[in-house]
Amino acid sequence: MFEFQDGSAVLAVADGLGGVAGGEQASSATLEALRRTLRATDPKQTNLRSAIIDGFEQANQAVLNLGLRTATTLAVLELNHGYARPYHAGDSMILAVGGRGKIKMETMSHSPVGYAVAAGVLDAEEAMHHEDRHLVSNVVGMNDMRIDVGPGLKLAPLDTMLLASDGLVDNLHLAEIVQLIRKGKLKKVAAL
Repeated sequence: MFEFQDGSAVLAVADGLGGVAGGEQASSATLEALRRTLRATDPKQTNLRSAIIDGFEQANQAVLNLGLRTATTLAVLELNHGYARPYHAGDSMILAVGGRGKIKMETMSHSPVGYAVAAGVLDAEEAMHHEDRHLVSNVVGMNDMRIDVGPGLKLAPLDTMLLASDGLVDNLHLAEIVQLIRKGKLKKVAAL
């Protein structure tokens, strides 16, 4: 988490691609590039959205410069004066859940299986057990990386935001995740 003096903050999770040598180095380089970009940002003078996008681009170049043919996912959440905006590349998830358990925001996995779920070709159960569920089509470390920028969401007092790698989503159904994050204080829930 990176906090600014004006009360805005940026949360991020990077998950190096499993099965690819250097995934841990890619995720470390990505988070460090994002941190460097945010440290150089004054939200009074620079739009935070621009800084985050610059951070993605710097991270992508840092991973390419490793020369390891590796990659990582990156999910970033901008929290800015009562609003949240998601940015992501890959299959890590950003989720917003309201106080009564209603899903207000969910990012779409950049993967053939994720696109199939979004199109209604596969349901969540089929996706969870699909043989290609770990294929990711857009990541940090690609020459043609795309950054998905979601719409801003006005947050209510009891809304909960979650950033998670595919390790969570591959092992728990969305309803289970929602139920868990609504059980109380997040540090306690994370220990479950």
